[in-house]
Amino acid sequence: MRAYVEANVGILVDYREEVESGKRKDRPKLLEALKLCRVHKAILVVAKLDRLARNVAFVSGLMEAGVNFVAVDFPQADRTFIQMLSVFAEYERRMISERTKAALAKSKKKLGGYRGKPGTAQTIALARAAKTRNADRRANDLGPVLADIRQAGHTSLDAITRQLNERDIPTPRGKLWRRQQVGRLLERIDPLA
Repeated sequence: MRAYVEANVGILVDYREEVESGKRKDRPKLLEALKLCRVHKAILVVAKLDRLARNVAFVSGLMEAGVNFVAVDFPQADRTFIQMLSVFAEYERRMISERTKAALAKSKKKLGGYRGKPGTAQTIALARAAKTRNADRRANDLGPVLADIRQAGHTSLDAITRQLNERDIPTPRGKLWRRQQVGRLLERIDPLA
């Protein structure tokens, strides 16, 4: 990315790396990048055009978002080509999904979720520990943000909730914050408070 921007006499304003699937619509890193591009009136540079989106509606929305973008692997792609590519990419994604489902049905295997029997005490404990680790990691990541919010004078649960939402910081599930969630987050960060 940096080499492409410098080769085209540009300045890299910021960098976001996303590992989400191109078929997903909730892509927080891409949304952050789009927001930064609008703020800086910058061009979004993506590594590969086919990974940008495999959903026609998403690509159309992206094109209407008011941000110009260029793909390093195909910089001469215009709007028409990008829309056509997204149609084919969505079709390809659907075909891959159908083939995968058919193969799994044929082999009678299931991926993830309920497997027809309850978990053992050990697997339940492992799942609970993983969930706790993830919550602790998220709380640790948000610690500096919460400190900044509190230093700015926003100390009540309602004020902190409002600030997190205004700063576009989503909950772990990608939603808006509620007062109760902020209370639990603060307890996790500082249980003695």
